[in-house]
Amino acid sequence: MTEILVQAGAEGQVSSLSRVVEHPAWPVLKDAVEQIRPWQSKDGSIDLDAEGAPLRADVVAAVERAVDAVGQLSVLLPHDAAYHQALVKDLRGWAEDGFQVPDFLDSLLAFQPAEKRADGLQHLVVFPMYTQNGNPDRNLEAVVLRMVWPDWLAELERTRYDNPLFCGITFEDFTSGYDTNSAVLFPETIAVREAPERFSWGGIFCDREAARFRRVTEAAVDTLGLQLPEDIAAMVHDQKRCEEAFVLWDMVHDRTHSHGDLPFDPFMIKQRQPFWMYGLEELRCDLTAFKEAVKLQADGVPQARDVQYAVLFDRMFRFPVTGDRVRNYDGLGGQLLFSYLHKHDVVRWTDNKLTIDWERAPQVTNQLCAEIEKLYRDGIDRPKLVHWFAGYRLVSEYLAPHPGSKWAKGPEALDLTQPPRKLVDDVLPDEFPLSMFYEALSKKLKHVIASTKGITADSAERLAA
Repeated sequence: MTEILVQAGAEGQVSSLSRVVEHPAWPVLKDAVEQIRPWQSKDGSIDLDAEGAPLRADVVAAVERAVDAVGQLSVLLPHDAAYHQALVKDLRGWAEDGFQVPDFLDSLLAFQPAEKRADGLQHLVVFPMYTQNGNPDRNLEAVVLRMVWPDWLAELERTRYDNPLFCGITFEDFTSGYDTNSAVLFPETIAVREAPERFSWGGIFCDREAARFRRVTEAAVDTLGLQLPEDIAAMVHDQKRCEEAFVLWDMVHDRTHSHGDLPFDPFMIKQRQPFWMYGLEELRCDLTAFKEAVKLQADGVPQARDVQYAVLFDRMFRFPVTGDRVRNYDGLGGQLLFSYLHKHDVVRWTDNKLTIDWERAPQVTNQLCAEIEKLYRDGIDRPKLVHWFAGYRLVSEYLAPHPGSKWAKGPEALDLTQPPRKLVDDVLPDEFPLSMFYEALSKKLKHVIASTKGITADSAERLAA
């Protein structure tokens, strides 16, 4: 990480500032937040009448320490002045309300990082929130982050992949909720009295994604005896190259949720569907990023080849063996990609070694993308339940369903008098179990994957050294 901050000035110029995390007020803010977090309930409130509860005066004092620290740090971040003013009001309002369920809607609406996407721009963020794939409770968190918005990415967003809400970001420092597997900062995770009409930004920590990818990929390649092309091996050992690959992948993936022939709400808000439909949607977005990367490589974009192999390796090596087996839709998508490539003779597991046909991999991966796109296009003319079965047939053509599955037996095994959402109850938690290959790989990689909890670029480099 560079030791200075770039800040977009009034005229769009860039000036240097010291790092927020080097200011003496930052550890004060972290300590105040860490003191408050254990006092909070799942919904973010603090029950001052519960047995063992803190004194109100102690909680108020901790909040005031946080407020004072935010005031000192805000001087370094004039682009966030309106947000920090609203944040102070929300913190004090929470105290005045007796620490009931927190409502930080006003400060959320004031925080608009997508309006000034300048490479290296820092933000100090404090919200009561859960961290996706991390802490499920709405605890107070404090994060210092840095925007990733190099000129080449800004030009691609402007000319080919319009995504005005997307923010590529990296960690500077964080409180306990991010000492987890969470690699996103999403506004919908924040405690508010009512959801805004629309969310105006979304952040993905490409440094954590890249560091996790590198560690797991290196272990998988070694375990499987896979010989990488020289340029791809160099990419896996280069944090900056991996970050650039992930920020491009994420930007294209993110916009794909609202692009294409979509038979349903792509974000599936307030919908209950079988988890393989979520798995197909996430895989569709990743394979679209892959497909676009193939085009970009032909156009001479340096990061494009890296994106292709980041998608392949993360999907095939990490996703299937990460997390539990309860409705693991990302794991399902990774299994499907591997099986598809294996059945089309791109991936081979022979003599206890994995080989990949590097020349055919782009073509066949794009072929799977085309099959999912056809599923979606045809789905516009189908009833919901028929579409779900079509998705099931696509997945089960390459992955073996659980022997006890009702869905595998077809419509005659289900009570079709029930509404579709009730038939989701008949989906097994692990409808498509791991293959023997992945069961063995999971045992080999589980400690490596566990070690990526809370990983950052800096911590990965320290361990490597």
